[in-house]
Amino acid sequence: MKRVFDLLLALLAGIFLMLPMLLVALLVRLTSPGPVLYWSERVGRHNKIFRMPKFRTMRIDTPAVATHLLQNPERFLTPIGSFLRKSSLDELPQLWSILNGDMSFVGPRPALFNQDDLIALRVQYGVHELPPGLTGWAQVNGRDELPIPDKVKLDVEYLQKRNFWLDLKIIFMTFFKVLRRDGIVH
Repeated sequence: MKRVFDLLLALLAGIFLMLPMLLVALLVRLTSPGPVLYWSERVGRHNKIFRMPKFRTMRIDTPAVATHLLQNPERFLTPIGSFLRKSSLDELPQLWSILNGDMSFVGPRPALFNQDDLIALRVQYGVHELPPGLTGWAQVNGRDELPIPDKVKLDVEYLQKRNFWLDLKIIFMTFFKVLRRDGIVH
């Protein structure tokens, strides 16, 4: 049931958001050198590595680490990178990952391949059994502001309580969080 919901919603969102995505792609192309999309190696269900697309918000010479690990990450942002991140428009290409079956709309956010501490905690508590999500319980309860142990605690809570109605609640909460730009650090 969850997979069917993901496919239908991703198709509808893709159709509805096609023009804004084309506009964002054009803006990325016009404001900085390099590809429009950034393909990030992420950890998926059962710790399988997959490539997740995002609209590129960082310069092409940015080190491949989590943004919070960069010294002065703002200096690596493209001219429209901050806007894309704060508006979450950089996340729209992940609809492809949902259609492809690598992600779901709701689940724990996919870890970077080198976030060993996050991956280890998720394995310890069984969270790695879930498909990663475009949004999740931790996202709507703090997003970038949460330390890793707190994120995993919320991921475990989602693992234990997950159901269709909770997923809908998280999707609606995400919509309002994005509009208010809550919990965004970079």
